[in-house]
Amino acid sequence: MFGSASLAFAQSVTPAGVWKTIDDKTGKPKALVTITEKNGEYVGTITKGLGENDDPNRVCTACTDARKGQKMLGMEIIQGIRKDGDEFVGGKILDPENGMIYSCKMKVVDGGKKLEVRGFLGLALLGRTQTWVRDE
Repeated sequence: MFGSASLAFAQSVTPAGVWKTIDDKTGKPKALVTITEKNGEYVGTITKGLGENDDPNRVCTACTDARKGQKMLGMEIIQGIRKDGDEFVGGKILDPENGMIYSCKMKVVDGGKKLEVRGFLGLALLGRTQTWVRDE
């Protein structure tokens, strides 16, 4: 019993898990992103489209890197995030809607129920934040 409680606590203080992305403009859920950790680095993969994005054959037409033309389902959109104090920083995030790749930092909030995801170009002050909700 103690082991499972420890695991649940460990998951709540890291971004590892399944998150429902919420569009910061419309407030509607867009996708489920699964974030995993390997050797101290966090990566995020689209595991399901939600609402109008629920098309398993949807491709990234706006992408300009190797992901151009690839299916969004299963696409790695977060790379290189590492823990730094109570934040997770140093990585990149792809917005498959516009093909832009942003610097990224994250912070787990609300007891592990929410994830603040900030994408920015240059200075972290110049960007936007989405709040993702942990998918139970």
